[in-house]
Parts: sequence; structure tokens; C-alpha cells
Amino acid sequence: MAFHNGIDGEGRDEAYSPLRKDSTSSEQSNNTLDSLDTSDLDTTPLLPVMGTKLYKRRWAMLLIFSTYSMSNAFMWPQYSIISNIFIRFYRTDSQSIDWLSMIYFVSYIPLILPVTWLLDKRGLREIVMIGSAFNSIGAWIKTGAVHQDMYAMAFLGQFMCSVAAVFVLGIPSKLASSWFGEREVSTACSIGVLGNQLGIALGFLVPPMLVPNVEDINELTQHIRVMLYISAGVATALFVLVIIVFQERPAVPPSQAEAHARSIPPEQYSYTASILRLLRNKPFMLLVVSYGLNVGCFYSISTLLNRMIIDQYPDEEVNAGRIGLTIVIAGMLGSLVCGFWLDKTKAYKQTTLAVYVLTLIGMLVFAFTLNLGRLWVVFITAGVLGLFMTGYLPLGFEYAVELTYPESEGTSSGLLNCSAQIFGIIFTISQGKIIDRWGTVVGNLFLAIFLLLGSVLTGFIKSELRRQKANLSSAENSTVSNKPNDTDRDASTPEILNERKL
Repeated sequence: MAFHNGIDGEGRDEAYSPLRKDSTSSEQSNNTLDSLDTSDLDTTPLLPVMGTKLYKRRWAMLLIFSTYSMSNAFMWPQYSIISNIFIRFYRTDSQSIDWLSMIYFVSYIPLILPVTWLLDKRGLREIVMIGSAFNSIGAWIKTGAVHQDMYAMAFLGQFMCSVAAVFVLGIPSKLASSWFGEREVSTACSIGVLGNQLGIALGFLVPPMLVPNVEDINELTQHIRVMLYISAGVATALFVLVIIVFQERPAVPPSQAEAHARSIPPEQYSYTASILRLLRNKPFMLLVVSYGLNVGCFYSISTLLNRMIIDQYPDEEVNAGRIGLTIVIAGMLGSLVCGFWLDKTKAYKQTTLAVYVLTLIGMLVFAFTLNLGRLWVVFITAGVLGLFMTGYLPLGFEYAVELTYPESEGTSSGLLNCSAQIFGIIFTISQGKIIDRWGTVVGNLFLAIFLLLGSVLTGFIKSELRRQKANLSSAENSTVSNKPNDTDRDASTPEILNERKL
């Protein structure tokens, strides 16, 4: 299949008509109406039906992005998951190694607004290309830090990779809305997040396998070098793939909501005004705080997992990585299930609240079973925690898009992630100090308190599904316009734009 840069305009990949009515559209509309306030629909002006189309290559775009996101996420925990080894190698303390992970959080906060502005101005393709370039550069810088006195260079390399992460984390919802139809957009977003989760899972699993805790420094140096060169090679290959294959968006929008979002004239859009509208959106701001609390807890656990496991089970670096892998793999399953469930039911608030409460329960179970002296129990409880805690990630993205439509998906996702980075820094530093002084149980209970607060805040979110209303109002307009009416028999038929005109 041939790919071209920018907006694609090739022929039909799937059945297409300017007024596409799938056989299940009425059933989907009925299911979705159950999740919406019908009184709101009655007062929502009907939107004109616009041409839509789905391209098969949308799955290729999603796969490329997910793989690139996986490469970047792999580098986040690759130092902290074997922190005891790198403490000895770089002859430094645990906090210095923790900062090799926390730099991802710190970089995100000042850069997210410029990057989301760039996303609105320059588009999806350029953002993904720039992020992939930073990812590759950072990976190669780290290959030069395989010496005991080169901690500063390792930190520089991680900083470059953390800049790349700013160009990654807010993309799934934007890519899903740009390429996927209304009945698959939540699933697509979940798959986009899945790539990042898979990278974190590999970051937990692979470093303990490639870098064993050996006494000989020369042998240890060689193991570290192999790990870093593999990371750099993969990142470079993906950078080339992004340049050659990745596209901006399809020529014809995939959904009514995306079509109407594209129809807004550029001169009517103000990035600053968009940010101010989001900050005044009370349901969205409640979601921003609750999302930050949940994901911040996940970041803290991931960064400090090696310390928690080694404290209770000495010399179990490999199993610490496997426990991290279990958390993320279970979360990947949770992400997919939640994505399918949202596409089926559109029950955003109910699903988000249920998953949040189950995350709190999983956190309490994990906290009280970690010190039982049985690793198999830790694997089970960590899996239960991960199923809901990391399964929550795509829920937040998609719920935010619903609450803020037609604002840019990249901007809403960016604000969610900014909140997560802030809480990630606070929780990681605080929990680390609590673990050093009072132990792992108290440290995990500290996180559970904030998960309880996040559950309460989620319950107060007023669910207004704006994107669904846009899709349904277009469907209602289509239904009304197809009814015979004596008064408009002589009216001229509106022009239906074909694919070439679009």
C-alpha cells in the first residue's frame, strides 16, 4: 500500500457514501441515547449531515504511533526498575536514580502548552515526527553514558527522551478522533494508550534480564551498553518509519463530530480562548484533578517499585521487574475492555467511577499483602491493582474529549497529563520519604488516601457528553430531512460534496 505525506486523498478503502448510514446506525443511536440526557438533546440545534468515510490505513497510523509510543515509554523505568544496580554503577544515591524517571514528569509541565499549541498550528504528523526525533536523539546520548562518572550524560539523555514524551502522551485521543468512526473511537484511543503501557511493561521486564546484578564492573558495563544500544536502534528505526509512512489525517472525516470540528474556520479559533474555556469547564476541571490523582499514584508506584520489592524481598530485582510487568499487562487488558465497553454503552461517568473505586480497593489490598513474605500473593494483588489503575488511563482521555468537544483533543489530553505529572512528582518524592521512614505499608496507604479523594471528585462530575450529542443531532437531522414534507417538495436539493470536492 502506498503512503503519502500530509492529508490523504486516495480512493475508497471501504464502502463510502456522502451520507453514510450503516446498518447498525439506528441501533447505535438508541444505545447511545440511554447514556444522554434527552432533555439536552431536545434543546440542541440539529447539525447538518456531512460526508464521512473510514480508511483501512487508519489501523496502520495507529500501529505506527503505538509502537513509537512504546519505544519512548520503555526508557522511562529502565533505570529505576534496577535502581540498586545503577546506584552502585554510578556511585550515587537512590534519589538521583529516581530523578532519571521523575525528569519525565518535570519536563512535561512547562512544555505541554507550547506542544499543544504546536499541535493545533502544525498538525499531528509534525508533532509525531518531532517527538520521534527527540526520542532517537535521547537514546543515542545515553549510549555514551556507560561509564561510572557519566551520570550527567545519562540524565541528559533521559531529559531528551522526556521531551519526546510530551509529544506522545496527548496524541491517542487526537489520533482516534481524526481517523476513527464514532463506534470505534474509544477502542482506538485505548489501543493508542496500550502502546505506551506495553513500553512500560517491557521497561519493567527487559532491563533486569539484560543487566544482571553482577559484581564485576566491566561485565556490568557491557550489559548496560547492550541494553542502551538496543533501545537506540529501535528508536531510530521507528523515527525513519514515522517520516516515511505516518500521515496527518484522512481527506474525508471519519465521523460527524470530526466533520463539524473541521468545519470551524481557522480565524474563529483562538488557542488562548480555548484554554480559558477549558479552565472554566467545571466538570472537566474535576476530571483533571481526579485523573491526576489516579495516574500520579501509578507513576509513584512504578518509580518506587524496585525499592518496595527489594525492601521486603532482598535480591529479587528480576521479580520486581516481573511484578511491574504484571501491573502493566493487567492494565493493558483493562484498557481494551474499557475501550470496547465505552464504544458499546457510552456510559462514561459510570464506568470511570466504577474503575476508580476498584482501583482504591486494589491499592488497599496491595498495601496490606506486600509484606506477607509470599511473592505469588504480590503478583496476584499487583495484577488486580494494575487491571484498574492503568486500565483507567484511556477512560480519562475519552471522557475529557466528551466533556470538552469541540475543543482540541490534544489540549484536553495535555491538561490531564500535566495534572498527572504534577501529582506524580509530589507522590513519588513524598512516598519515597515515607517508605524510608515508616515502611512500604504506610507509603501505599498514603496513596490510597488520595485515590479515595479522587473517587469522591469523580462522583461530582456532571456528565455532559458533547461529542455524542453532535453525532446524534446530525443523525436526528438526517432522519428529519428524509421525511416527506409538502412545504419543501419544490425546494432545491442541497449539494452533496463528493470526495474530490472535500
